[in-house]
Amino acid sequence: MPAGGLGHGLEVIREQVKTLPAGPGVYRMINARGDVLYVGKARDLRKRVSSYTQIYRLDARLQRMVAETATMEFVATHTEVEALLLEANLIKRYLPRYNVLLRDDKSFPYIAITGDHPVPQITKHRGARNRPGEYFGPFASAGAVNRTIVALQRAFLLRNCSDSMFAMRTRPCLQYQIKRCSAPCVQRISVEDYGELVREARDFLTGKSREIQDRLVLEMREASDALDFERAARLRDRIQALTQIQSRQDINLAGVEEADVIAPWQEAGQTCIQVFFFRNHGNYGNRAYFPSHDKSAELPDVLAAFMGQFYENKQPPRLILVSQEPTECELLAEALSVRAGAKVEILAPQRGDKRKALDHALLNAKEALIRRIAESGTQQKLLRGIADLFGLDHPPKRIEVYDNSHISGTNPYGAMIVAGPEGFMKNQYRKFAIRPVIQSTPPVQQAAELGPAGEVRTDEAESEAERAAVAMDDASIKIEIQPGDDYAMMRQVLTRRFSRAIREDPERQGGTWPDLVLIDGGLGQLSAATDVFRELGIDVPVAAIAKGPDRNAGRERFFLPGREPFLLDPKNPVLYFLQRLRDEAHRFVIGAHRAKRSAQIGKSELDQIAGIGAKRKKALLLHFGSARAVARAGLSDLCAVEGINETVARKIYDHFHGG
Repeated sequence: MPAGGLGHGLEVIREQVKTLPAGPGVYRMINARGDVLYVGKARDLRKRVSSYTQIYRLDARLQRMVAETATMEFVATHTEVEALLLEANLIKRYLPRYNVLLRDDKSFPYIAITGDHPVPQITKHRGARNRPGEYFGPFASAGAVNRTIVALQRAFLLRNCSDSMFAMRTRPCLQYQIKRCSAPCVQRISVEDYGELVREARDFLTGKSREIQDRLVLEMREASDALDFERAARLRDRIQALTQIQSRQDINLAGVEEADVIAPWQEAGQTCIQVFFFRNHGNYGNRAYFPSHDKSAELPDVLAAFMGQFYENKQPPRLILVSQEPTECELLAEALSVRAGAKVEILAPQRGDKRKALDHALLNAKEALIRRIAESGTQQKLLRGIADLFGLDHPPKRIEVYDNSHISGTNPYGAMIVAGPEGFMKNQYRKFAIRPVIQSTPPVQQAAELGPAGEVRTDEAESEAERAAVAMDDASIKIEIQPGDDYAMMRQVLTRRFSRAIREDPERQGGTWPDLVLIDGGLGQLSAATDVFRELGIDVPVAAIAKGPDRNAGRERFFLPGREPFLLDPKNPVLYFLQRLRDEAHRFVIGAHRAKRSAQIGKSELDQIAGIGAKRKKALLLHFGSARAVARAGLSDLCAVEGINETVARKIYDHFHGG
């Protein structure tokens, strides 16, 4: 039983009940470390919270929660609907472990046709709709959006380039050559005719696909009859592109313009919830969710919690079809109506086309859950194999894999990926921008990497106070990194990562400490890791995986402290699993390195001069040919460039000649 015990938790709750109002609101149970254990809403706060004092009516899980409760917080609301909306918001913010949690809750991608440019752009969009234009979606995945945009480009020849790229074009780009754009940037099509293409695309995305396709077929026949075979071929390609989009919409709801189909399936204490998105009379795809919950949770309760959190940051459609009603269905519908600003209906049809769509979604949910249970069993077997291989006391729940990437020491990055019983934990990934010099300090003062769940960050976020503490520490040891020194890079990454872990979670209670650290490298990298752990005074199981001769997969050597290197049977499934972990770390760190390198390639010395925007930069480069030539130019030469007056010319000259 946790510190404090059941009696202490009951006393805390009884004291709180004395001052609670008999009205709607939200309550939070909090443990001694300040972690939120549970968020709940109530029509009557006093009655709901007092129910936790009737300990004989609580199951073992709730008794554990009460025993851990050290304090409680409350928010009174005007209505129960407000309480429900606030509850969903707080659950997503705090991720309490005694609530049903929807962890995979990324925003959905949309297709946007911009409205702030004379020649609109078609593009993929996520997040807030701050830019003027029209948005179509949501789509179930980025892949579905990308495929649809490519097909729409083929069908309607709309540009997907940025406005700045559009302004800089002097000749058509590759998109025009492969017949995916009409090249309005260089006037290969008039603004009026391009506007007609935009209107057709808008009509298609709002459900008028049949009318557009029939019109294009008629135009193709007319062009063919007039022996204009080139135009007929272009129209044929556009018709095929439209057909390609329609062919992917395998199930549809006749007569329903906008709806979400939600079907949960529960088995072996786990739940899969399948969501299909129907918009503008079309099927925009589906996605499976696996909310985290206690094995004893009932399906209607899980479904209600899921829907509250799912729509917390999304616009609910006017109709939500469910295979069975969630708990407090009417209250949930009212809360979603408030969020949508229009009436939202939650319906559980028993027959007809809507029921067929639900049955289809239910079958998908069942199959997805069966696959997940099977994969989970395989994953557990692999983790047990890793425990046996590396002499761990139990199968690891958190494996951290580290790798570095650079080219001749330039743009160096380190990365950490995380895996566990449910596969890769991508919201725990971290990337580290390698610094030329770092202060290795005692853990309490050392800045580090690990941010809130889901946040990918570097140490640039550390505070000025922390930097000052590092600089003033007498025990600091300066670690200088020479370009290309992989061992020093690994030391820096691990020092930053585990110093922060010691400072933030010294008791290792927060689930952020690894059961195994896996290093991509050989004996040198392993020695660097063990040196860091020895300096920090921590004990973490560590191993290194080195590529085989000629970098052959299947011939990897493994290094452990105090043991001779060894190989595994090339057909050993544990080896395949470790290769996947190593390759995922390599993929992630290479991505960070390439992004930094690409950003630097696109930069110019001119970007550092105040007052030099894209237009003046373009004029300078067109006039002189390169930034180096601009640096060599005199004042009179600079003044001769269009758009560069004497004041700006003086700024440019002073920048390159030290004032």
